[in-house]
Amino acid sequence: MGFGVFIHRTDSIYDDVPSKRYQFPKQYLTRVQQCEGDWIVYLEPSKVRNTKGYFAVAKVQEVIPDHRNADMHLAVIEPGTYLDFGDPVPFRFEHKIVEQGLLNDVGKISGRAQAAVRPLSPTDFARIVELGLGTDHDILPRVGRLSENGGFKEDQVPFQLPTARERINQLTNRAVRDRNFRKTVLRAYGERCAITGLRLINGGGRAEVEAAHIRPVEHDGPDIISNGIALSGTAHWMFDRGLVGLSDDLSVLVSRQANDPDAVTSMINSSGKLLVPERAAEHPRAEFVSWHREHCFKH
Repeated sequence: MGFGVFIHRTDSIYDDVPSKRYQFPKQYLTRVQQCEGDWIVYLEPSKVRNTKGYFAVAKVQEVIPDHRNADMHLAVIEPGTYLDFGDPVPFRFEHKIVEQGLLNDVGKISGRAQAAVRPLSPTDFARIVELGLGTDHDILPRVGRLSENGGFKEDQVPFQLPTARERINQLTNRAVRDRNFRKTVLRAYGERCAITGLRLINGGGRAEVEAAHIRPVEHDGPDIISNGIALSGTAHWMFDRGLVGLSDDLSVLVSRQANDPDAVTSMINSSGKLLVPERAAEHPRAEFVSWHREHCFKH
């Protein structure tokens, strides 16, 4: 087992669904197999316009032949492990290469940077995840210790960057995943409610909008942008209770069971449809929309 980098672009010729599978040719089989049972980081190449850089992390469950194409294999992603970074990590951060393992003996970028699949050192993995998760102090370990008289001593142990394995524990932490999901969804939707079209900012500069899962986590809904929409508190409440839903073309549906359907309809933006992100890959995926309509929406 070992960490790795998988290069992915939304216009890829390969049949990739980053949260589910990664398709690759035989030439990368040995490298991908080295990542089986361990975590990888997804990288959008710098040639892509407005590249997101290192944009997500996931765990490879198994590597199998692609029975649809004899020349291809699939890295199957373990369900529930994929996570978009709340803060996508650029290839260069503060004028330095984030993935230090790409540097040769004289400090220049080596040819390894061209490989679509490549190994990643534990140190580089920890660094990328550190930057991708952000630096909220409420998830970092406390470093103070109790003194003999029961209080906290002023001297503290110097902060040390968590190891790769310590970072993995954070990747499975619900609070960390919720925070990153909120960041990615709100960024994609410009902090604007996708149903009402309103972008409200409170006195503290915080957006009054929430990240809603289309298919809830408790019903195996993944923490990915295409399973999320930005909604105001009221719209989120109505969506979760099935008083509003979405058609296949993302028109906003109003339940007949709403006690005041005219008032609900008046809240919907003038287009009558969900206001979606610019990137097509970030639009709600049809499978999640239909799941919500079939299992949550009150017809």
